[in-house]
Amino acid sequence: MEKLNETTEKIMRERFGKDSLIAFATSVGNVPHVRNVDAYYEDGAFYIITYALSGKMKQLAENPAAAVAGEWLTGHGVGENLGYFGKPENAAVAEKLRAAFSEWIDNGHNDFSDENTIILRIKLTDGILFSNGSRYEIDFT
Repeated sequence: MEKLNETTEKIMRERFGKDSLIAFATSVGNVPHVRNVDAYYEDGAFYIITYALSGKMKQLAENPAAAVAGEWLTGHGVGENLGYFGKPENAAVAEKLRAAFSEWIDNGHNDFSDENTIILRIKLTDGILFSNGSRYEIDFT
């Protein structure tokens, strides 16, 4: 397994540094839960806009271990609630999410006045990435 490097980071940014549909899995009591989510990748983590009281957030509160799968990527990580989308500490990442999700972010699905509208970060720990016939086993830590 190799550390995330310039080559693999470039592939990750090209594939996922925009609005990307990924599978996101949690597990509670040996029961896996998987769903597709819109995500944005940056610096070893996926970012998702979600609702604080959702099933995924309740599951992560019980067990923060997570898994993701996307375009020729599978990975593991740790889910973290960064809190309200509109709080000052989240301004920089919120701006990036607004740009990445610009086609749908203001379609009425999100209520940015609700403090339960939060940013979920999945900090990757390891993964397997395939690109142009090569297999990369990545240590994101």
